[in-house]
Amino acid sequence: MTRIRRLAVLALLPVLAACSTVPMNSATVQITQDPARPDEIVGIEPLSPESGATPEDIVRSFIDAAASVRPGHRVAREHLAPEAAGSWSDEGEITVISPDYATVTTETGAVEVSADAVGTIDERGSFVADGAATFVRQFTLVEVGDEWRITDPPDGLIILEPDFERLYEEAAVYFLDPTGQRLVPDPRYVVAGEALPTTLVDRLLAGPSGPLAAGVQNPLNGARQRSAVTLEDQAAVVDLTGLPAEQSPVLSEISAQLVWTLTQLGNVTIRSVEVRIDGEPVDIDEVPDAQTRDDWAGVDPEAVPLESTGHYLQGGALHTVTAGEPTPGPAGQGAYGLVDAAVAIDDATGEPSFLVGIRPDAAGAAVVAGPYAGELATVLTAGRFSSPSVATTRSEIWVVRDGTSVVRLQAGGTPQAVTTPTLSGLGVTRSLRLSPDGARAALVVEGSGLYVGTVVRTDDGSVALRDFRAIAPELARVVDVAWRESGSLLVLAGDPGQERTVPWSVGVDGWALTELPTAGLPSQPGSIAAAPTRQPLVDAGGTIWQLFGGTWATLVRGQEPLPGTAPFYPL
Repeated sequence: MTRIRRLAVLALLPVLAACSTVPMNSATVQITQDPARPDEIVGIEPLSPESGATPEDIVRSFIDAAASVRPGHRVAREHLAPEAAGSWSDEGEITVISPDYATVTTETGAVEVSADAVGTIDERGSFVADGAATFVRQFTLVEVGDEWRITDPPDGLIILEPDFERLYEEAAVYFLDPTGQRLVPDPRYVVAGEALPTTLVDRLLAGPSGPLAAGVQNPLNGARQRSAVTLEDQAAVVDLTGLPAEQSPVLSEISAQLVWTLTQLGNVTIRSVEVRIDGEPVDIDEVPDAQTRDDWAGVDPEAVPLESTGHYLQGGALHTVTAGEPTPGPAGQGAYGLVDAAVAIDDATGEPSFLVGIRPDAAGAAVVAGPYAGELATVLTAGRFSSPSVATTRSEIWVVRDGTSVVRLQAGGTPQAVTTPTLSGLGVTRSLRLSPDGARAALVVEGSGLYVGTVVRTDDGSVALRDFRAIAPELARVVDVAWRESGSLLVLAGDPGQERTVPWSVGVDGWALTELPTAGLPSQPGSIAAAPTRQPLVDAGGTIWQLFGGTWATLVRGQEPLPGTAPFYPL
């Protein structure tokens, strides 16, 4: 089974909820947990090796034995020769492979395992998509008594994807964007069960994953847990040390981090969190001891402005998805012949305020910018520009010029270059989309695929986009990308079974890649738009469509599709 075919099966399996990655060469530590969990969550423990088993059977049984939450993986050690059993560590990376792997005995007598590579889980519990098509590993075995045993097991675990999905839960830990306005999710994978809250707080205290670290704030830096997280009647108590106890903005920030991290778990229901420092509840004005998400709704990672209504272009004019009405001002009347656009919403008024559009030009293309309902002026020209993109945290809009140079535009300001030290090495950038929180950017690179990079801002005002990592490298012919939420993407890419473009959803780290339906669409989609809590939009056949459940529908239900292209959501 190929990776792409495997992804179609994911919809039928109990998959993890959603989806940031870290360097492959980080130090490794244990990410398993104290088991103490009911059998219906973890299933049956793996079996000891059978008497008289062949070398290939022993290797397969050893891989099966990774599907355990018992400390030390005792059953897995039973498959090892005595010296290897004493030195092998189960505390390294977890390598996830497809379940339909092959074992072959080589001419030297070693057993070679080959499988579709899925990815690895590093020491922080972060998933890293595997860019290689195939996982290959050889095992050497010797006879111990009358039984074959492995002599050279790799540290860490090799686990089958269905076992990983059954035993591990995806849950985000949250950090703050540089402006302090939004929480930024950082996906982690930890063993499901009663110990999950304590483990997840440990992951939060350990800090953001490698690539994300430079793009977020972590007020919990230096804090430690005094004891395990306790749960009673869907209320959690977290007791920390190493933090100031006096009232300060930091206490509000760490409380928001902890509340959002602990109240989004699937297998453990937590509705409120009491944060203590050295045994005493934190004292924050107008915030109860039992804190809920409502107390920290202001940093909701999925919040979007109320006026974030879908927009698109029709005959060069800017329209909204509200019955296809043109926007106010010359852009809505088609004065600029726009082929693409983005709009920033003013924080103070909640109204669309800053418009950036792309129009044809003698040089190839021009960027025009100005007030949403006012006159636009040319600010940049080039051979071509990517679709403009905006985040909720700043009133600035980004474009890629000639496929290599990233430029950010602020209302009333001059264009400023974004430093991209390694972008040109990836290839020509076709599309760039800022995440809603502004901490990341997703990019479509021609001939290379889908990437996510981190936005890094310095005190002197300079901005860089760096630490690119490939997301879902198995996707072919990637056309466009949008942020469905702060931790997940929608992608237009090739269908592995046919020569056509279809929509996919995928976590920001590359996990849970799933093909979405195309029911209702008149033809292949050309571009896609999304925003948290909003219906995804695509253009297909020169008309605009929105996704309701599993079907794409016209903007005005029951009526003919409205003509248009280049949909987007103001933020």
